[in-house]
Amino acid sequence: MTDIVDQQTRSRMMSGIRGENTSPELIVRRALHARGFRFRLHSTKVQGRPDLLLPRYRAVIFVHGCFWHRHEGCRYATNPSTRREFWQSKFEANVARDCRVRGALLEDGWRVATVWECGLRKPDLAAVSIALLIAWLCTDDRAVEIGER
Repeated sequence: MTDIVDQQTRSRMMSGIRGENTSPELIVRRALHARGFRFRLHSTKVQGRPDLLLPRYRAVIFVHGCFWHRHEGCRYATNPSTRREFWQSKFEANVARDCRVRGALLEDGWRVATVWECGLRKPDLAAVSIALLIAWLCTDDRAVEIGER
């Protein structure tokens, strides 16, 4: 099956997808900041360049898009119908990198939270996700995944 748009258009569309300051990330940042949490953004001093770094809590937060990071069982983790092999290898590399980074951070003593985009899409879901994240920050739990499936 061929793509429904030409290569130049597809390239332009894909280049518009941001890796930082995404809408889900901004939702988490605004909510945490409003509740008094202070953090660093995209710190290069920590492996994996987490979206948020909270040194006081020895915690990092990744805000993952369900499509790009393959949120298992999520309706937003769809598979493109064109160039299946390309996408499959790209997704596998993303998941492997996420797993490797998470393991390394936990091994280094960091606490790791993954907040999935699907848990932030609607205001009521976002409120629940933020509440779960804040509750996790106030515990000693090492890791948490937050999001709807």
